[in-house]
Order: sequence, then C-alpha cells, then structure tokens
Amino acid sequence: MTSLLPRIAVLASGRGSNLQAILDAIADGKLDAEVVGVFSDKPDCEALLRVPEAKRWSRDAADYATRADFDADLADAVAAAHPDWIVCAGYMRILGDGFVARFAGRTLNIHPSLLPKHRGLRTHARALKAGDVEHGASVHFVVPELDAGAVVAQAVVPVLEGDSADDLAQRVLAREHPLLLATLRLAVAGRLAERDGRAWLDGHPLFKPLYLSSADDFIEPTRHP
Repeated sequence: MTSLLPRIAVLASGRGSNLQAILDAIADGKLDAEVVGVFSDKPDCEALLRVPEAKRWSRDAADYATRADFDADLADAVAAAHPDWIVCAGYMRILGDGFVARFAGRTLNIHPSLLPKHRGLRTHARALKAGDVEHGASVHFVVPELDAGAVVAQAVVPVLEGDSADDLAQRVLAREHPLLLATLRLAVAGRLAERDGRAWLDGHPLFKPLYLSSADDFIEPTRHP
C-alpha cells in the first residue's frame, strides 16, 4: 500500500546528522512525512548508511565528463522517488541550473550562517574573522546562485569570547536540527511556498525570515529584537 505521507528526498555528502534528525522526528511522530530516498555524490558517505539500501542512490561525480551529466542522472533518480520536497542537508555540490529548474519551489537547503552573510564554505571561521557578535543557520529555497534563495527561517546563536571555529560550529549545529525540522513541518503541512523569488507562508509573503525561539518554535519576524 502506497504511503499518503508527504515525501522527502534528502541530498547529503557527509555524516548525515541533519538526515538523522529528520528520521528521528518521523519515528517519534514529530514530523508527518516519509524519507523516500537519500542521494549522494559521495558513495562512501555515512549518510547513506542511515536508510535501507533500497533508498540509497550514489554516484562519484568524478566519474562524469561534465557537471551537467552528473546533475541529469541525479535529477532523474530524485524524480523517480516522486518527492514532494527535496532537502539539501550537508550536500556539498552546487546544483546546476537544470536540476534547480526541475524542482523549483520545492528544494530547501540548510546553511550554517545568517544569510545573506557568509555564503559558501568556512562560515564559522569567517564569522569570527568578521567580528560578528551573533551567528547561526538559515533554511532557504535553492536557486542557481549559491546560497542566494529566499530565506525561510533562521536560528541565532551568540558568538562568545574565545570561541574557535569548532566551538561555533558545534553551537550552530545544535540549532540546525530543530530549525530544519520546524521548517519541514511547515513545508509538509502545505503552508510553505516560493513565488517570484520570495518565501510565502500560509498564502502571505515573508518579508523577513522566521526566527527559531529557544522553545524550538517560530517567532514572527516583527517580534524579533
């Protein structure tokens, strides 16, 4: 019998801690969804081992002549799983225009910075170098430009005196998991959309991101200090 739950495909390149948070939330009845596949550009990545073999797809991108060729195979594999939402959770390749267009408006990425600050890599070290007093994570819609899509929600952490990049990374990661889950609950409930380059919630545009409270629920943007 086919499940009627919303279907999530996860793209990952590493350990899969955000994927595990999704799987745990589903198992605990805190996220009404099903992970229908995990897709990776790294055949030996740990994330793949978190789901049954039938739900794993991986190819070494280095085996492809072009980036577009790899993206086409990846897109076909994702499409075959019939997902409602695609989640980039530690996926370390930039998705090409063709993939993004094929799944426009239903691909989300979690990024370890308060976008638009610190797009790309090494965000924690860059936040420290910039003298930021707060840092965090963002969930945004994926567009062809790196980390430039409409931001749905953010979680903020303080930057403390004496922090190393690793200290900051651990503090941010602890907030990434509840941030991603809270956003996915909106998505699978049909409350979240992307239109004309902007995130929409319950049929209304979000002019500022939602902010995750210490209770792991969202604060309306106007209430954020």
